[in-house]
Amino acid sequence: MAKNQKYPENKHIALTADKAYKSGQAVAIGAYRGVALIDAEQGDRVTVWLDGSWEIDVTGALTEGQVVYLGSSGLTATANDTPWGVSNQAKATGTGPAEVAPFGAVPPAPASA
Repeated sequence: MAKNQKYPENKHIALTADKAYKSGQAVAIGAYRGVALIDAEQGDRVTVWLDGSWEIDVTGALTEGQVVYLGSSGLTATANDTPWGVSNQAKATGTGPAEVAPFGAVPPAPASA
């Protein structure tokens, strides 16, 4: 039996914060996408929950199953280079709460041939 396993399911992980985070804030550090469980300053360890669903403010209209992105001012329905999760519910335009599920660990894009 392997004895070098650290996290049997990797549902939450402590990462070095790339910026300041507040508890409940969407996090994208490297390939990880999740929600900060605790407040953390840049350089501190922040516990990030990688699964489940969360009620977080999102800017823009959403449909069920739509990809949600992390922008400079939070989660958004507008596509960009940082896909963060998926919407579990529809939401009207404007900024307001929506149930979203983070992607957890995002696989890298395929290398160009």
